[in-house]
Amino acid sequence: MIDIALLAGRLLLIALLFMFLIAVMRSGIGLVRGQVRKSEHWTLSIERGPKEMRGVKMIVNDPITVGRSSGADIVINAGYVSGRHTRFSTLNDALIVEDLGSTNGTYLEGALIHEPTRAEPGDLVQIGDVSIRIGRS
Repeated sequence: MIDIALLAGRLLLIALLFMFLIAVMRSGIGLVRGQVRKSEHWTLSIERGPKEMRGVKMIVNDPITVGRSSGADIVINAGYVSGRHTRFSTLNDALIVEDLGSTNGTYLEGALIHEPTRAEPGDLVQIGDVSIRIGRS
């Protein structure tokens, strides 16, 4: 009789463990699905500039620097662009545009920026004759 009670107890314990694991997996999958659906990325699209750059679209995951030096993420080989001209970075859920002390300046929506400035989707950043459109996707 004790053998049957122990077997029943073991089977009940195994069933409870499986139910627990299934519940944990369902909640974990739900969290991952929710994160994927809600995640939006800031994007940079080059609208005007050198022919080979037009239409290039980048997702801003890490800070992106624009400049003439080969160490920049977006290299613009033109005299009006400083070696490290502009930086795009995210802060919480905002996109920040920052002029890095360039000679000719960085313009956000036609206004010269002097300090890190928050950008909105649809804004246009001007670096010389290169236009970069900010977006969300």
